[in-house]
Amino acid sequence: MRLQNRILLLILLSFATVGYGQTVFGKWKTIDDRTGNPKAIIDIYEKDGKMYGKVIKIVEKGKENSLCTKCDGDLKDKPVVGMRIIDAAEHKGDGVYKGDTLFDPEQAMTFRCKIWLDPENSDQLKVRGYLAFIYRTQTWVRVDG
Repeated sequence: MRLQNRILLLILLSFATVGYGQTVFGKWKTIDDRTGNPKAIIDIYEKDGKMYGKVIKIVEKGKENSLCTKCDGDLKDKPVVGMRIIDAAEHKGDGVYKGDTLFDPEQAMTFRCKIWLDPENSDQLKVRGYLAFIYRTQTWVRVDG
């Protein structure tokens, strides 16, 4: 009987490990869809059932200490590291989140967004920003740890 319990425990743990990799929450490396270069690390987290994302590190060479020079108001000349760029996106089912705030500090522009895991690779996050009917989609890559 003990052997059966151990086997069952191993099976359950393997499912838990697979399930853990299937979440949109965690740390993601942004990849510029035009250049293919990594830009920043974003921590995507859940609070009160909604999705938020914050810049925790800039990895683009020479821009590690960037300020939001194009921003207006309270964000003017503030460090990009620590800035919340996804604000209160809601889960719409099937692992898709949508929201009105995907902020690009480089352009100082806010877009509507749709965010979901790539169905072919759960270590890739699709992040689509909309401005009216025009959109761009980036693929972000999961960061371990």
